Amino acid sequence: MKILHLDVNHPILIDSLNNLGYINDEDYNSTKKDIIKKIKEYEGIVIRSRFIIDKKFINHAIKLKFIARVGSGIENIDFNYAISKNIKIISSPEGNSNAVGEHAMGLILSLANNINKSSNEVRNGVWQREENRGFEIENKTISILGLGNTGNSFAKKLSSFNCNVIYFDINNSIETPYARSCTLKEIFENTDVLSLHLPLTDKTKNLFNKTFIYKFKKPFFLINTSRGNIVNTNDMIDALNSKKILGAGLDVLDIEKVSFMSLDKNINSNFKKLKKLDNVIITPHIAGWTNESKIKLAETIAEKIIKNFKL
Repeated sequence: MKILHLDVNHPILIDSLNNLGYINDEDYNSTKKDIIKKIKEYEGIVIRSRFIIDKKFINHAIKLKFIARVGSGIENIDFNYAISKNIKIISSPEGNSNAVGEHAMGLILSLANNINKSSNEVRNGVWQREENRGFEIENKTISILGLGNTGNSFAKKLSSFNCNVIYFDINNSIETPYARSCTLKEIFENTDVLSLHLPLTDKTKNLFNKTFIYKFKKPFFLINTSRGNIVNTNDMIDALNSKKILGAGLDVLDIEKVSFMSLDKNINSNFKKLKKLDNVIITPHIAGWTNESKIKLAETIAEKIIKNFKL
């Protein structure tokens, strides 16, 4: 079986496949147009987010049996069309769920205790104690939207903080010992901190907009480690300015490139506004980007390829 690797991953992935006789080719620099010219030779591809795997790409991949996405989200793959061509989609949300859960905890603790804000002030010679009095998350209601691998990981981390952890997921069969399932109505009525752990789909794109925000009974903190386009940035900024949203920890933005490796060159006015808010923390899509998760993601993908396509 010939496999084409389109993004650099931990060497353990290719080493594991090589040891079992899979043929692995690497191409991390060619354009999508050039990849399309040779994709007909391969039965499998391994990708992170370098470009979109669309119908045109899939139509040229006449031997393709699987697309392996090293990571959790698969919005860069035309999933339904691939499935219609009997191409299996493999992803590895288990590989970085712990990293994302820890990062989300870091964001909420930093916001709650003004760590980022006060650190920047001290660096600029400002020493303010009363102005940076924080709050404890013990006994607060932490709401999770989307209880997949990362949402459950975050809930597990919260379980030792004596919080009231609740979650809503459209999949009613999902359960966890670390949080209580509830309705959206209950989330709107009780939330002190909202953490988004949703995939980007047609239904979730722009979900977190003005209408959604103002259904919350109390002012709340927002954590987003999922996808930037789930949030309407303009509406979020308005809510931050009005203190409906008390603070935001954002690991993702709506102006990221498809690859997630940089921002769009045409930085918009919303981003300029976000940068000026001292109750906003922005990190460069690194929630799942740890040394440990790099290994676990590679191991998970290798295991799933070997399990599903034994030689």
